[in-house]
Amino acid sequence: MKLLVFGKTGQVARELARRCPPGMQAIFLGREQADLSVPERCAAAIRSSDVDVVINAAAWTAVDHAEDDETLATLVNGAAPGAMAQACAERGIPLLHLSTDYVFDGSGTRPFEPADAPAPLNAYGRSKLAGEAAIRASGARHLVLRTSWVVSAHGTNFVRTMLRLGRERDVVRVVSDQIGGPTPAGAIAEALLSAARDMAAGAAGGTHHFAGAPDTSWAEFARAIMTEAGLSCAVEDIPSAAYPTRARRPLNSRLDCTGFERAFGIARPDWREGLAEIVAEIGGAG
Repeated sequence: MKLLVFGKTGQVARELARRCPPGMQAIFLGREQADLSVPERCAAAIRSSDVDVVINAAAWTAVDHAEDDETLATLVNGAAPGAMAQACAERGIPLLHLSTDYVFDGSGTRPFEPADAPAPLNAYGRSKLAGEAAIRASGARHLVLRTSWVVSAHGTNFVRTMLRLGRERDVVRVVSDQIGGPTPAGAIAEALLSAARDMAAGAAGGTHHFAGAPDTSWAEFARAIMTEAGLSCAVEDIPSAAYPTRARRPLNSRLDCTGFERAFGIARPDWREGLAEIVAEIGGAG
């Protein structure tokens, strides 16, 4: 089976490259081969390929910067996936696409189900929602997989930031009223590779959720990082109001992932196990 993956240096794309199993060939396209700000180039790459499945692991992920250029963010996160999906529909091959918990407003305390009405709070969430809508409208067989709080040993993410601050400071202040599921990029990659095999064999897709368990706060996650790395830095709980950002963040990022487990047999990953692997790879407190 042959995959075409949009993305090369991002967290999930890098894990896809590391975890691609024998018998599965993956072609990775970086910005130089397929710039998502030029959607037609993405579609052309699919039309000229002989792949069986397309995975879109590329996106505009700078949440706060999206507030300053929502038009470009929507081109990258909305129009480009739509163009990919249209090309996949023409070729009769499935598209697997990563989306986000940020399509929801974060109200309440129960986990959001895939069928719940989206209501994004920020430009990034709106741009990702536009991508979802364009994919569904294309007629392509697809999997839209919403995830949250992605972390790994590479790139810019919360684990790497906390390890850096934990080595530099005695105390860090972290918001404690945002709740969600940290999700190791490696677990996302494995889920996508498994789902790609199933969809190549004819499995139905749809919109599903996939996030790490158990749900926790950023502050509790930070404490777990410090403990795992053997750092003595203390974590002080603060409300979101004490840490203003350009883009509003949802307070409730809990995702109901039971549908994905039923459809593809993939349970929520334990982020604590993933965290141990990430910290070990980075080097812990060393």
